[in-house]
Parts: sequence; structure tokens; C-alpha cells
Amino acid sequence: MPTYVLTDKCKGCMECVKICPSDIMHIDATQGRAYNIEPSMCWECYACVKSCPEAAIEVRGYADFAPLRHLVMPTRTTDRIDWKIRMRNGDLKEFSFPIRTTPWGSIRAPQETPEPTPDAVASELLAFEPDYLAVEALPTLPKPPRGG
Repeated sequence: MPTYVLTDKCKGCMECVKICPSDIMHIDATQGRAYNIEPSMCWECYACVKSCPEAAIEVRGYADFAPLRHLVMPTRTTDRIDWKIRMRNGDLKEFSFPIRTTPWGSIRAPQETPEPTPDAVASELLAFEPDYLAVEALPTLPKPPRGG
């Protein structure tokens, strides 16, 4: 879902321009407002949405996710991003995601991470799960009985 800027809310602070990994957020020289120069190249990371202090960036929903006449409203608070999706039939779906609050540079670099064991490489878990998730074990589904 590519982003677009609500120019009436944008103050031209450049936060979205500075954080966009695909370099598609730019400031219009005549209006001094941000805009997405190439929506089809959006990585959909929503870093711009998360960084915008004016909540001036919204997203265009895909038809299979939020059908025609929908409305996607991301809202940034100090500790989370709240998403509200209003479906065309009026249903409202709400999601909330925390904003990362660890200090910049506090996460161990990949080259500082120990080499995985052969058992870890053969596992279907991602690297260092469940340790990094701070859980004892990941939930699993029971194995289906074998048919005879």
C-alpha cells in the first residue's frame, strides 16, 4: 500500500524525506510540502508514516485488502502506530503496533552475532527464536494423526 501525503497537514519538516529508504519522498519546491514522487516504488515500510509528526501521510489500500471506497487512517502516538481501516460496508478494523523504543545502535550487528549451530540451521525457526521474542517456546500446532 503506497503512501501519499495530505498536503494540507504537511508542514514540510523533511522527516519523511530523511527516513525514506527508497528515496521517493521529496519536498515540492513551490509548495514546501512533501510528496511521493514514485508511489509504485514504495517499499511499504511506512517509515515515513511513523516519522511524520503531523500525521500527514496516509496509505492507498490494495483492493484485496481494503476494497473500493475504503479509508486507511494511520495515527502516530509517542509509543505506537494505530491503523484504522474503514471498509466500504462501514466495518472498522483497528490495529495497533508499538514503535521501537530501544536506543539507536543498541541492537547487536549481524557480524557480532554468534555463528548458528548445525541444529539451528536445520530448524524451521528464524535466527535466535524464541530468545529474541522473550518467550520460552513458540506455539505449535498438534501433529495430525497418521491415516491408515
